[in-house]
Amino acid sequence: APVEEKTEFNVVLKEVGANKIAVIKAVREITGLGLVEAKNMVEKMGTIKEGLPKEEADKMVESLKAAGATAVAE
Repeated sequence: APVEEKTEFNVVLKEVGANKIAVIKAVREITGLGLVEAKNMVEKMGTIKEGLPKEEADKMVESLKAAGATAVAE
């Protein structure tokens, strides 16, 4: 059976890192959430955005990594 190529990716925050404020700012930029919602999302970690095309998910992961976080598109 042919293997289906994955077309939708989730951006997952694995680790916040040392610069939590920068990561919160990056999450706000990515999601459009307010400060409190973005802070809560960063603190609980996990999925930031779901069902994205690979290119868009990769850009968000790079943005989070630039802020000092560890993130993946899966």
